[in-house]
Amino acid sequence: MTGPAIKGVLFDLDGTLLDHRGAADAAIASWAAERYPGHPRLAEVPALWAALEEPYLAMWHAGRCTMDEQRRLRLSALCAELDVPAPGDLDAAYEEFVVRYRRSWRAFPDAADAVAELAGFTLGVLTNGGQRVQEAKVRAIGLEGKVGPVLTGEVLAGCFKPKPEAYARAAAALGLAPQEVLLVGDDVVKDVTAPAATGMRSVWLDRLNAGGGPEGFPRITSLAGLAPLLRS
Repeated sequence: MTGPAIKGVLFDLDGTLLDHRGAADAAIASWAAERYPGHPRLAEVPALWAALEEPYLAMWHAGRCTMDEQRRLRLSALCAELDVPAPGDLDAAYEEFVVRYRRSWRAFPDAADAVAELAGFTLGVLTNGGQRVQEAKVRAIGLEGKVGPVLTGEVLAGCFKPKPEAYARAAAALGLAPQEVLLVGDDVVKDVTAPAATGMRSVWLDRLNAGGGPEGFPRITSLAGLAPLLRS
């Protein structure tokens, strides 16, 4: 990799270190099956839930609603799509999903070894989730104290990926310039192309080996390829 020497590495969390999609799919499928047994669209529920995730998170990131409000809106939207009545207590119903989601938190098999191989680099996690939840995830997958500070928009003055300020402030939190930091993640925009606006370098973690990523950015299909890339 060309440019100034990389001194720090920022990891995305969901989809990079932790299998968020697997956990969320299992949790919402279980929730819906218990709430609406025999519904003809139960098999579609994980995909429907996933499709609703980004629009409602974006509303929260933009300050158009609180985190709790976006959860209620998202759950209501799922029920509307399924043509079933929304729960009377949306907060309690969402918490039922959260309990199932937490039980399903798992690190990707390559995560711990990849972090261990980066001894000598300043590490951190840059994620768009809620601060307490994302810190809990890092603890649950055994990476607390190993992967550096967990940096969300809540501790970066309201700046979430893909705002340029999010990357600049995350680098500053590591005591580094953006040009000295590499961000690795699975989202092509938030983790790969957007950081370039600050001079931060990035690598696309293409876990599904889909290919077709942005030209000019390194691609790896496993975190096992990260350390060799940094040495190249």
